[in-house]
Amino acid sequence: MTQSASPPPITATTATASASGDEFDIRLVSGALGAEVRGVDLNTVTDAQFHRIHELMLEHLVLFFPGQESLTPEAHVALGRRFGDVEVHPFLPKLEEHPEITLIESDKGGKADEWHIDVSFSPNPPIASILHLVHCPPSGGDTMWSNQYLAYDTLSATFKEMLKGLTAVHVLKIPPVVEMSAEHPVVRVHPVTGRRSLYVTRMWTSHIPQLTRQESDAVLQHLFEHSEQPRFTCRHRWDAHTVALWDNRATQHVAINDYQEYRRGQRVTVPGDLPTSDTPRKPDYERSGDERYYPRRINARVGY
Repeated sequence: MTQSASPPPITATTATASASGDEFDIRLVSGALGAEVRGVDLNTVTDAQFHRIHELMLEHLVLFFPGQESLTPEAHVALGRRFGDVEVHPFLPKLEEHPEITLIESDKGGKADEWHIDVSFSPNPPIASILHLVHCPPSGGDTMWSNQYLAYDTLSATFKEMLKGLTAVHVLKIPPVVEMSAEHPVVRVHPVTGRRSLYVTRMWTSHIPQLTRQESDAVLQHLFEHSEQPRFTCRHRWDAHTVALWDNRATQHVAINDYQEYRRGQRVTVPGDLPTSDTPRKPDYERSGDERYYPRRINARVGY
């Protein structure tokens, strides 16, 4: 597969971009990823503005739009639909009259305090997630994102070679309510930028079927720890009515669980394409005799 060129980086701390006569004020938030974008009302995004927002998302992976107090549910969903069809989440609570908007409330289990990729247990995980933080605690409750392009790029050439053709099983299991699973490449190729990124996540990934259970546990633990290093991350301190938009294909994120007060977010996700690799899938590990293969990960299906 021929890789397309990635967008050129913004090298200044602050940059502006013209979009249909409007000025975007863009401020980078870390050396690894993330940019704050001012100068746009997400209720009234023009085609030219959306084109620029999409470019910035591909470049910086996560964008923050402060001061979106007037954002309506209709406009929130409409922004998601500019990327594609929006998802109705299989089990999380929804905003009344707007089932496309998932409610993430701290007093109802909405503390995603483990590193994860949104809905990676689906055959078609989201392209992007758009989170409107409606109510945030006076302190704490930050969210961190990690750049999975950088996580892959900094692996050794030998380790990259070993990962070629491996897949990972991602599982959601909440008995007896729901069970979903999907198998995706350990290293996926972004369908727009052509860049490779790691695609395993501590919350959902159970095992690598091409390896023994012990090998799988060891490789996944290394990849989890490697991909979560601070040098690949940005950390966002929320203000109420900030909107975050991130590329779910090349990032993972975690909500810091260091608060007790109420926190509420409203999220729209856009289902994506099938994660793909540019190398053939390797065959599964063949068990010998009556050898049992039970992945240790708690979200794995017993006896898979």
